[in-house]
Amino acid sequence: MIFQCVKRRSAGRLSYGLAAAVLGLALVAAAGLQVAWAGQPGEINDSVSDRDFYKWLDGLRDEAKKAGISEKTLDAALGDLAPVRRVVELDRRQPEFTRSFRSYLRRRVTRERIYRGRALLEKHRHLLENIYDEYGVAPRYLIAFWGLETHFGNHMGGFQAVEALATLAYDRRRADFFRAELIHALKIIDQGHVRPQDMTSSWAGAMGHMQFMPSTFNHYATDYTGNGRKDIWGSLPDAFASAANFLSRIGWQPDQNWGRQVRLPKGFDLSLATLDKKKSVEKWKNLGVQAADGTALANTDTQGSIVLPQGESGPAFLVFDNFRAIMRWNRSVNYAISVGHLADRIVGLPPVFFGPDAADEILSRNQIMEIQQNLNRLGFDAGKADGVPGPRTRAAIRSFQKDHDLAADGYPSAKLLERLRAQ
Repeated sequence: MIFQCVKRRSAGRLSYGLAAAVLGLALVAAAGLQVAWAGQPGEINDSVSDRDFYKWLDGLRDEAKKAGISEKTLDAALGDLAPVRRVVELDRRQPEFTRSFRSYLRRRVTRERIYRGRALLEKHRHLLENIYDEYGVAPRYLIAFWGLETHFGNHMGGFQAVEALATLAYDRRRADFFRAELIHALKIIDQGHVRPQDMTSSWAGAMGHMQFMPSTFNHYATDYTGNGRKDIWGSLPDAFASAANFLSRIGWQPDQNWGRQVRLPKGFDLSLATLDKKKSVEKWKNLGVQAADGTALANTDTQGSIVLPQGESGPAFLVFDNFRAIMRWNRSVNYAISVGHLADRIVGLPPVFFGPDAADEILSRNQIMEIQQNLNRLGFDAGKADGVPGPRTRAAIRSFQKDHDLAADGYPSAKLLERLRAQ
């Protein structure tokens, strides 16, 4: 497919026949720019006749009309539309390495983010306190999300949301998900919240200060200013209140922290260190778990789980329901800890202590895939060997570790890979 060579005009537009002819000539002239819509990263697809973008777009328009979106909105949003090659390139790109939690945290909770977060917390304190009174999300957390998502509004994405989502919806790889998000984006425009040209986003369609997907916007965005528009791009009150509304409705607890770093006793059963296992703080205390500074935990019945983002050699955290709410925002343990830790650092709490044994280890994607392949060969179901160590892979690692009398931390390390190769 050639990107941005032929555009469909809302007024005086090219006829389908002429557009197809010009597109065909462009394909012959610039075959090197073709993209494998349904193939693997880097593949080239020389035949696109069965996937004509404008015929696909007509089907989308019909679906949007049935969803109640006006012809005026469809003409404004889709009339000048063409797929964007760069979006597909970014979607196909896979990270070459899996960084350690230590490296991940260092890159996200930086001194600059902490200091700037403190300054912005003071600058917007009155607004954030009012939002806290209404939604129960403390100001430091909203500042932390803002800092991690868009570097406090400096990097909200340089793509047009409709173009990006249409490109990904046209691509077969995750078509259903992005087609639904595109319909949501058109509804936002149809409701008058933003003009198509002002609906900027990341390459994946995440929008505004807090990087809401269109479906999240439609379910949780808030017109906090009362001007009739939910403006998460230009209005910080709307953006902060929308984030707080989202968190409060997915289980945020106003009277809880996200979690805290803890110290595990020698001989601790690492199979308990998983989000699947919840115990009261008092019960964790009775198992020998202490605060990071060695002091005793409180005797409370608040339920929490132990997580080890870098395995047994890294730090341990006791996390609560608010941590799970953060993970509904982004399904990454590393991300959730980073949000909580940045929020803590902004209000002056100490940094994470890693200890001398926490190696700053980096595994390549191919090494993670080799771990998964070897686990599968040995009868431990790690799922598809995709180089992403998700819950299924970590469960398989734990099972392997238990069977071989290893510390069952579920962590994909270089030492684990060596052991699997030996097996």
